[in-house]
Amino acid sequence: MTTILREAWRGSRALTALAGLMTLLLAVCLAGLALDGRTLLGQPVWLKPAKFAASFAVYALTLAWLLARLGRGRRAARTAAAVVAATSVLEVGIIAVQAARGRSSHFNSTTPLDGLLWRGMGAVILVLWLGTLLVAILLWRDPPADRAVAWAGRLGLVLLLVGTAQGLLMLVPTRAQLDADARGADTLLGAHAVGVPDGGPGLPLLGWSTTGGDLRVGHFVGIHGLQAMLLVAMLLGRLVADPARRTRLTVVLAGAYAGLLALVTWQALRGQPLLAPDAATLTALAVLVAVTVAGGAAALR
Repeated sequence: MTTILREAWRGSRALTALAGLMTLLLAVCLAGLALDGRTLLGQPVWLKPAKFAASFAVYALTLAWLLARLGRGRRAARTAAAVVAATSVLEVGIIAVQAARGRSSHFNSTTPLDGLLWRGMGAVILVLWLGTLLVAILLWRDPPADRAVAWAGRLGLVLLLVGTAQGLLMLVPTRAQLDADARGADTLLGAHAVGVPDGGPGLPLLGWSTTGGDLRVGHFVGIHGLQAMLLVAMLLGRLVADPARRTRLTVVLAGAYAGLLALVTWQALRGQPLLAPDAATLTALAVLVAVTVAGGAAALR
């Protein structure tokens, strides 16, 4: 772990400091979970900022570790990393502030302050996405020397950007919300659940709906694609000696991961809980597994 932190610090001090700050916030949120019994939409108020803090800590550390392998464009990379770090602090900070107030941070325009914070989050996440895009471009042009790690980083960043952009699907108000808004009622506009209201029964810790579709599943899969692909490349580095085969397998598994992202998103959009797949979902999953196995076999030949 010390080696990883040293590498991350060399890659980006701003992102490494962000990882440390998010770790500290996670500790605060865990204390809040233990000491504060308030709930919001059926979940403890401190659960959402805890999940975001953990996610951003891992994201920042991974990105900084990758930037340490950058040969060219270091000045632009430092600028992009600083932008990513600053906007991340703002994004998670708003979520934590709203949790402390016992208010929803997402889709919430029920008061002027709530609306201001929600719109601010939208602007911040756009800048964050663009900063990550710049890092992706720099790493695409000047990847790490290990080709498997290079392709894992490239394709993992694409998955991350797609997963982040997928959050736009949650901004579409439901029919019930539009009807309530037309009647002048204070209501959230936008939802992560499909076919059921937000805040219903959900999986432990994750909170993903167990009674309807949940767009957060695909969002989660996408934004953690970078970590998943780098772990795949590192694992293959121990299992497959030949660099060319290792690189081909990394690309095949990145395609499989992208297929999984598409599958869980399609499942959610049809109002289907993650753990209650229908025949169409299971068939698509079987096809994805078969194509991945065939691709893996071809990559090893």
